Amino acid sequence: MSPQMIERLWRALFDTVQMVGLSALIALLVGVPLAVLLVMSQPGGLTPAPKLHRALGSVINGFRAIPFIVLLVALLPVTRFLTGTTIGVWAAIVPLAISATPFFARIAEVSLREVDKGLIEAAQAMGCRRRHIVTHVLLPEALPGLIGGFTITVVTMIGASAMAGAVGAGGLGDVAMRYGYQRFDTTVMAAVIVILIALVTLVQVAGDLAVRRLKAR
Repeated sequence: MSPQMIERLWRALFDTVQMVGLSALIALLVGVPLAVLLVMSQPGGLTPAPKLHRALGSVINGFRAIPFIVLLVALLPVTRFLTGTTIGVWAAIVPLAISATPFFARIAEVSLREVDKGLIEAAQAMGCRRRHIVTHVLLPEALPGLIGGFTITVVTMIGASAMAGAVGAGGLGDVAMRYGYQRFDTTVMAAVIVILIALVTLVQVAGDLAVRRLKAR
């Protein structure tokens, strides 16, 4: 493999990490509040609001039902409006974040629902306000599940970023398509696959380690 190709692979790896990292941060910052809102507004929640719960759940389910490649194309006008372009790393962040946020929100919702209701009732009996229950009971108790779910989300996003790269978003998917598939270079294709496997493994190991440490406390 030529030095130029090795440089392209390093640049593609950086682009992939950048688009996945920023998109994952958006999914985390938006997904957790969405999950909290879903849990609090459900029947029997801290602030029951059945209509809001159903409406929000329907929107989230709607976005989750759309395949990423379809969402990527459908959001082209939104992407162009927000970033000024439909190609490149920054253009990929928009559909990646919009796709990952409802996915993570549902995973986070499951983790929050698994928090022992006895702890919530005890906090209510002590006179804790709702926001204190959320910040001092719900989120801390659900943290291992949230980190585990976020790890799954990031791994899924790495695969989606490769798909986005194949249609002009840059990153490892772009290198695999242009220099591996279109030029029939199996060495480049194999290198991209190895890098993606290593990246996914690194994320998964880091997430599992964080979860184990939190559960051990």
